[in-house]
Amino acid sequence: MVGKSPKGSIPRSFIEDLLARADIVQVINQRVPLKKAGSTYKACCPFHDEKTPSFNVNPQKQFYHCFGCGASGDAIKFLTEYDGLTFVEAVETLAAMNGMEVPREKLTPKEAKQQQATRDLYDVMHAVTKFYRQQLKNHPASEEAKHYLKQRGLTSEIAKTFVIGFAPPGWDSLVSGLKADATLKQQLVETGMLVQKDDGKTYDRFRHRIMFPIRDGRGRVVAFGGRVLTPEDQPKYLNSPETPIFHKTYTLYGLYEMRQSRENPDHILVVEGYMDVVALAQFGIRNAVATLGTAITAEHLDILFRQVNEVVFCFDGDEAGKKAAWKALELALPNMVGTRSVRFLFLDQGEDPDSTVRKEGVDGFKARVKQSMTLSDFLFKGLIGRLGLPLSSAEGQQQLIALAKPYIVSAPDAMPDLLTKILSDYVEMPVWRLGQVMGIRVSSTAKKAPKQPEKPVNLKATSVVLKLIRLLLARPSWGGVFSEALIADLKRSDNAEYRFLAQLVQVLQANNYVPEAVTAWLGEAPRERVLKQVHGIEIQNDDTFIENEFKAIVLRIGTELQKERDRKALTEKLMGKND
Repeated sequence: MVGKSPKGSIPRSFIEDLLARADIVQVINQRVPLKKAGSTYKACCPFHDEKTPSFNVNPQKQFYHCFGCGASGDAIKFLTEYDGLTFVEAVETLAAMNGMEVPREKLTPKEAKQQQATRDLYDVMHAVTKFYRQQLKNHPASEEAKHYLKQRGLTSEIAKTFVIGFAPPGWDSLVSGLKADATLKQQLVETGMLVQKDDGKTYDRFRHRIMFPIRDGRGRVVAFGGRVLTPEDQPKYLNSPETPIFHKTYTLYGLYEMRQSRENPDHILVVEGYMDVVALAQFGIRNAVATLGTAITAEHLDILFRQVNEVVFCFDGDEAGKKAAWKALELALPNMVGTRSVRFLFLDQGEDPDSTVRKEGVDGFKARVKQSMTLSDFLFKGLIGRLGLPLSSAEGQQQLIALAKPYIVSAPDAMPDLLTKILSDYVEMPVWRLGQVMGIRVSSTAKKAPKQPEKPVNLKATSVVLKLIRLLLARPSWGGVFSEALIADLKRSDNAEYRFLAQLVQVLQANNYVPEAVTAWLGEAPRERVLKQVHGIEIQNDDTFIENEFKAIVLRIGTELQKERDRKALTEKLMGKND
């Protein structure tokens, strides 16, 4: 395959030579820490959530492969998937790492001029960034900006990480500060840094503001966001306009910095402003990004889901925040495939992530994130809020069915079945009948012949399995520790409670670790007593306690299963001798 770009085609022979010279271990290890494992290297996969490393990098074949999610490819593929680069950007990045110049087919004079013009715009933005940084350090009016940043608790190190600067007061600071000639002035207009009036005169777009450079996947500054220092100045946040090198639809503030932190988060937090991202980073929370003066887009979601399987939207609890959250829900629902999930965190009135983390501390803020609302919870809570009549009435239930149908239809994979099940509980109608009413094909749209009644399940009140089920409902993703081999052992166990646990874990895993699926399964007639028993168990709202309890129970079950296997093996051996 030959890479195409406005700069001209990249010959296939060069790409093959580049891959032959590149060290894939070095490329990946700079982003995801690897551990030597024999002749290969291992890590927890950066493309899906896992606890046990299944991501392998083979230096001999210059290839990576994840045995968990199937992600695989060469160094260029990794850069496109992990860094979110285009194919051409990945080739250029890899070539730069190896000190190689990317050859191009001969360009027409027009193409060569366009290539140089684009390259020049990046250089201009780099110069502007340096200028704003210098103004923050030396400009007489910058004391107010420094005071504001210190008041917000930002250190010089975090300001340096995000290259924060200061746009001084005045209408022509950039032109005079950069000693701009006619060409540079025109480039500053093209990048949105200067505004050109009808009479041809220009003035600085950003004045008397703290400046936040916005970087692309390669770390190049493509735009700026500016925040006011005094309330009377408006708007509070001002962003660069769309330019040849900046498109809001595809850009997220803080994403480059998050990648550079070399952390491997299991979720990304989407917040509303630049200061939220920077302030959270100051407290060590490096997995936050912000949209740029626009609502979340499908392109943003695609970029986010390349990084993680869970996205948490953090909004103000006012009407504007709820409206933005609903827009995010509508975009996210059709993308809920595989192990992806979306949550919604609404902060208290008048609070933002910065103020919340200061009041409650990092642990308190992280606890809020973990307890945030699931997509399904937010969906039905929002729909019920739109009803014109009480949900307890037939008319209210009819309205809920009508409102929910478009959302259920738009959902992929198993979600229509699961959402229909939740809806059936609200409107007190069997799933199969609800599917018929809505004209939706769900797993039980046809009424099946009655089965032989199952024997009611009842676990001992002191059962460790009962407590383990309660912990799994609190942390459903932990069901991933149950391997196929462990589930097989549970199924073969003489202990009926272990066999029941195997069934429950399989239900959880088959439904992408959605706890509502397990709750629905437990709520069916033969198991409803177990569900009541589970709900009667109280656990501490403490992550360390929950994790320790979970590990202890799993260890205990594993030990007992091993004893059971040993006992059976000894019995078989003795029986063999008697024969």
